[in-house]
Formats: sequence, structure tokens, C-alpha cells
Amino acid sequence: MITREAAGTIYTHAGPEIGVASTKAFTCQLTALYLFALYLAQVRGAMTAEQIRTAAQELTLIPGKLETIFTHDEACEDLAKRFQRSHDFLFLGRGIHYPIALEGALKLKEVSYIHAEGYPAGEMKHGPNALIDENLPVVIIATRDVNNPDSMLRYEKTMSNLKEVKARSGVVIALATEGDEEIKESADHVLYVPAAPEELSPILEIVPLQLLAYHIAVRRGCDVDQPRNLAKSVTVE
Repeated sequence: MITREAAGTIYTHAGPEIGVASTKAFTCQLTALYLFALYLAQVRGAMTAEQIRTAAQELTLIPGKLETIFTHDEACEDLAKRFQRSHDFLFLGRGIHYPIALEGALKLKEVSYIHAEGYPAGEMKHGPNALIDENLPVVIIATRDVNNPDSMLRYEKTMSNLKEVKARSGVVIALATEGDEEIKESADHVLYVPAAPEELSPILEIVPLQLLAYHIAVRRGCDVDQPRNLAKSVTVE
């Protein structure tokens, strides 16, 4: 149906998956879109051949970095023990990280049935601030690309958001880049992902967020593969 009605098709090649909340489907979609963006940059002359080659090489390093994240799964499990009885979660992200905050909140809702909301970190004064207290876990995506000045600026602003949450007695779970020791001084808990160019960081960031949702759901006795009321594919409008 898609190939007949669309001008073109990009396949994810993620393979079969029984579970509704599939990590590999989401990360494969991000990878496919990243490659598509590189192709557009090439045909439009927006990037040099060397820049595209470097970007592609960085992508080949992502599988190894994902493996590293899975070796620290116990950190997500420990957080699940602490927050399995929470009634609400708030996820904050800035710029390219905001959609990952949305996805993190979505997966927690889908598999654990805990109310969770994703919000742009730059707009937290217009709503989420009123919800923050000592009972609200706030997941803040605060990764950084030290080679990207714009990323470092976003990081500084996100750290300001983090401190604002702490000033209101919120419980902060920070998602940070390996080597960032400064963030431990402000956050209650820290999950680390390997360093990567900012454009590729979402592929790494979503994995610990989905692992956190998974472990919380398991501890709450939820069916992680087949959440209630959800379907793997949409067959009706």
C-alpha cells in the first residue's frame, strides 16, 4: 500500500518484532532518517564529501556504543526499584533532545501505565513548574557534544533547568554524557551514554530511557510485550 501511494519508500530493515514498544524499530528509523539527511546534504551541496564521510564513519561507531549502554543496565534497574510506585513522571529535553523526551515519556506510559509527560526544557516555566515537588521524578536529557558550540550552549541552559527543578524539591534523573562529572553535583541520579556527535546522540539516549520504562513495567507486573489497549499496527482509522 505504501509503495503504491508514496513517491518513495525508506525501509527500516529492523526485522520482525512481537513487542509493541520496540527499541530497535525506533533506533532504525532514526538511523534511516540520518542517512537520508546525509544524502540530501550531498545532492544539495550542503556538506562536503569529507564532512559526509566523517558523519558516516561516526554512524558506524554507534552499535559499539549501544553495546556499552547495555552493559550498564543495572543502573536503570536500580532506578526502577526506587520509582516503580511513582504516579507521574516529567521528561525534559531541549532542541534535538525534546523529541527523545517525548519518546521516553511515551514508552513509560505504554508499558508501565504511569502517567508521563514530555516537555521542551525551554518552556518549563509555562506549566510543568507548577507540578514539581518532592514526589515528581523529572528525567532531564542533558547530554553534550563538546565539539559543537551550539550543543554546549544548549547544555548550559539545560543545566539551568536542572537546578531550577532541584530548587523546587524535584527529584532529578539526568541523562548525561560519559565524562560529565559536574552534573553529579546537581542531579539526584545520573544515567550515562557514550559521547557522540549531537545529531547521533538521540539513538543512544533513547535506549536507557526505554530500559528504565521496561524495568519499571516489569516490577509493576505489566505485560511489556503486549501492553493493554495497544496494537502493533494500525488497521483501522
